[in-house]
Amino acid sequence: MTQKNIGGALFANMVLAGARSLANNAEKIDALNVFPVPDGDTGTNMNLSITSGASEVKKANHESVSVVANAFAKGLLMGARGNSGVILSQLFRGFAKGLEGKTNLDIESFVVALDSGVNTAYKAVMKPVEGTILTVAKDTAAEAKVIAEEEQDVISFMEQVVQAAKQSLKRTPELLPVLKEVGVVDSGGQGLVVIYEGFLAALKGEEVPESSQDDTMDLDDLVNAEHHKLAQDYMSTDEIEYGYCTEFMVRFEKDKLKDHPYDDATFREELSEHGDSLLVVSDDEIVKVHIHAEYPGDVFNLGQRFGSFINLKVENMREQHSNIVDQKEDKPKAKQPFGVVTVAMGDGLTQLFKSLGATVVIQGGQTMNPSTQDLANAVEEANAENVIILPNNKNIVMAAEQAAELAEVNVVVVPTKTIPQGMSAMLTYNPEVSLDDNKETMTDASQEVKTGQVTYAVRDTQIEGMTIENGHYMGLADGKIKVTNADQMTVIKELLTEMIDADEDEIVTVIRGEETFDQEESEIIAFIEDNFEDIEVEVHRGNQPIYSYIFSIE
Repeated sequence: MTQKNIGGALFANMVLAGARSLANNAEKIDALNVFPVPDGDTGTNMNLSITSGASEVKKANHESVSVVANAFAKGLLMGARGNSGVILSQLFRGFAKGLEGKTNLDIESFVVALDSGVNTAYKAVMKPVEGTILTVAKDTAAEAKVIAEEEQDVISFMEQVVQAAKQSLKRTPELLPVLKEVGVVDSGGQGLVVIYEGFLAALKGEEVPESSQDDTMDLDDLVNAEHHKLAQDYMSTDEIEYGYCTEFMVRFEKDKLKDHPYDDATFREELSEHGDSLLVVSDDEIVKVHIHAEYPGDVFNLGQRFGSFINLKVENMREQHSNIVDQKEDKPKAKQPFGVVTVAMGDGLTQLFKSLGATVVIQGGQTMNPSTQDLANAVEEANAENVIILPNNKNIVMAAEQAAELAEVNVVVVPTKTIPQGMSAMLTYNPEVSLDDNKETMTDASQEVKTGQVTYAVRDTQIEGMTIENGHYMGLADGKIKVTNADQMTVIKELLTEMIDADEDEIVTVIRGEETFDQEESEIIAFIEDNFEDIEVEVHRGNQPIYSYIFSIE
């Protein structure tokens, strides 16, 4: 029997099945990431983004496909994390536009919606790159038009759409050489394929199982009760011993468990040394943690030993408590002329950006990309007529731009992609000049600095002609891997030699991460002074995770 239409309730089931399908495959999608750095992975970001969209769909009226699509698009937009999450949100934002006013979804309107999604997503990306999720979406939409000429049954249509998406995904290595070199398909494109597979499963009446994340949602009520307990009391923020409400969920990985077997009691004991208000829920597949800690990065490192992050969240309880007290005292503050929102991870970097004039510092970075909603909230918290956002990470720029579009005040994004770029931009910030002048000056300044980063590899790979071994250190110059070695100091010295131009550069700023040592600092300073006699050296304790050392060279 031919099925020609999809109603609102069925379309809602398709969306929710797509979200479950993505959640079930997030870890595999993470593994497709080209760079072996421990960054904010594609699967994780897409999963967190679509989960936000699915939550809105659950709350929405399912009377029409238009209502469902708009709810999904709204949730995706506000929950979008990382470039992959933002592009996904734009695809379904356009999809919803294509279904405006539609009660049912037929093949013709499905084609229109897919095409509208592609157009919206391509417009949102300043420099679209082929061989990515954009290509898979575009090829699939184009093939859907051809399929629609012959097909009348929506199930058969969707089956062929899924096959078209898979074929496009297979071609991504031919369009993006780095994918071919590493031997993987595009991770974002793979994410879109599994979403479409979820759509198809729901259409056919097949069950897409819930991910293990849903088995532990009972923790949320406990977390909320614990987290808001502080807000009930009129204590001084100085009395808050552990200032950051820290939550994360880790999916266990067999390879990591070989080196670090998970034991619930031992893990609780380890965590308890880093804070209070500890809650831990685990099963055979995941562990979910809530803790009030002073150094969230230390807590994240403990959890990451067992697997990969499904989600992370850090909230500054001292700031929240101050805001709550201010609200209770009913003393609304007048908006300031200017405010700056910036993103950084680590208490040292937070203080550094505050000292440079930042109004709000969002805890985030490589392993924790803030969502569009997080950034929008920070803009509101800045309480200013004109706000500048410094993302300080290439994977946060698009979410920042979406937050700027949604703001009710004047907001510009200075597209800083690293911490040194953000610092350099802040040094030229001038609240006495216009928003546009600040954007121009700060953007120019951010482009003048070189960024060096030292981190570790999370898997074996071959990339850019280099063989990289799991656990070895890597030195990155402006995002490109330049050196790798089992010895960290060897990597640091080779990286600095590669990056410092004795004739042009004047200063090297060293930003120490977590678990770095004074002896290392002394050796780095001595190396620079011995080999580059006219270079000035500054050192800051950033306490950032992931990157043991960050170098700003200018």
